Amino acid sequence: MAVYTEVSLEDLESFLSSYDIGRALSYKGIAEGVENSNYLLHTDKGRYILTLYEKRVESQDLPFFLGLMDHLAQKGLKCPVPVHARDGASLRHLSGRPAAIVSFLDGMCITRPSGQHCEQVGINLARLHMAGQDYSGYRANNLGPAQWRPLFDQCGSCADDVAAGLSQTITRELDYLEGHWPFGLSQGVIHADLFPDNVFFIDNICSGLIDFYFACNDALAYDLAICINAWCFERGGELNATKARSLTQGYMSQNPLPKTDIEALPILCRGASLRFLLTRLYDWLNQVEGAMVKPKDPKEYLERLRFHQKASSSASYGLS
Repeated sequence: MAVYTEVSLEDLESFLSSYDIGRALSYKGIAEGVENSNYLLHTDKGRYILTLYEKRVESQDLPFFLGLMDHLAQKGLKCPVPVHARDGASLRHLSGRPAAIVSFLDGMCITRPSGQHCEQVGINLARLHMAGQDYSGYRANNLGPAQWRPLFDQCGSCADDVAAGLSQTITRELDYLEGHWPFGLSQGVIHADLFPDNVFFIDNICSGLIDFYFACNDALAYDLAICINAWCFERGGELNATKARSLTQGYMSQNPLPKTDIEALPILCRGASLRFLLTRLYDWLNQVEGAMVKPKDPKEYLERLRFHQKASSSASYGLS
């Protein structure tokens, strides 16, 4: 989450007049993340999250995201629920941006996850995948393998300003992944961004998943690979095998994947690490002046990529 677009009190009050959620008492920008402008909104009827969708988010994708949250909540997954205005719409405009209000989830993010937290992530990721199987919406992954090279081309030789030799490392990895990427894996709706700041816990039990604005249709095991990258590495860059085992076994306890999907995990993890290396690199090199946003260090994912390049089988991630 982040804040790029400032909202005046007058504009907010006019916006809220279309809803039945009460009068605004306060609203405060949320600095985490990099995609949209987010505010914690407190009215005399409760707390909500107000999101203004910025330029990277395509307006035609917004019905998919909001409809997915409605669908998953109806299926029993703990996630934000879009608030519908009196005319039934969950998407409106505010301060020149498409905007929506979603329910507030209790809980807190974990900065140092344990094996128990990772198991909870695996379980809830699997539940998300199962709940999304009959969702009627479809959205292609616009940050999948076909987009990685064009994204890297926008960074150019500046990559070497972040880390020596990074440009050549990425070029070689793109060549490898384009020639070895697996197809024919189990497909469905994936979250595609289930990082620690997008999972809430209460007493070490997952209380909800948030931020569905990268959700798309893709390989389910690729979503698992994203979570391994996001949850199972220590600050020194090494994989914590206990956390990886907890996460993958938690997932498989709810939604066992076919053998072919599991065997593809090493290359899917390589691809996931490159995807976040590239998007972090782009954001690092293209920071928005004056935005209340904290760009993330792309070098973290360079270290993870190097681990995955040496992984020979799914056993490296706790699966046999």
